[in-house]
Amino acid sequence: MLEALQNKENIIALIGASNDPKKYGNKIFIDLLAKGYIVHPINKTEIQIQGIKSHKSVSDLIQKPSIINFVIPPDEGLKVTKDLVQKGYDNFWYQPGADSREISEFLIDENKNFIDDKCIMVVTRLSDNY
Repeated sequence: MLEALQNKENIIALIGASNDPKKYGNKIFIDLLAKGYIVHPINKTEIQIQGIKSHKSVSDLIQKPSIINFVIPPDEGLKVTKDLVQKGYDNFWYQPGADSREISEFLIDENKNFIDDKCIMVVTRLSDNY
């Protein structure tokens, strides 16, 4: 899945995107956009994040994202993950603090691709050196 970061045309869905500058959902969103990635904010309550249309769910997106990045609490993330797996999504990334053993075990059982031990902001900074 790290290879998907090499092509900035790939879509990243950010679940937990936020307008609050104190939250990582905001910091990650701004960081990825600044690096030239196509990022779709996912937030159940916000209409826009940083002036970009927000979606209530990943399944509301017209194009299927290459990476679904989570920056929400693990209990909520597990519910969302199960729903997305049922809908046929494959590539999941959990920011530190959004991951859990239960999510990882579920994704292993479902044979899905996931990353749960790396921050996407750090990896994308390093990926500029590919």
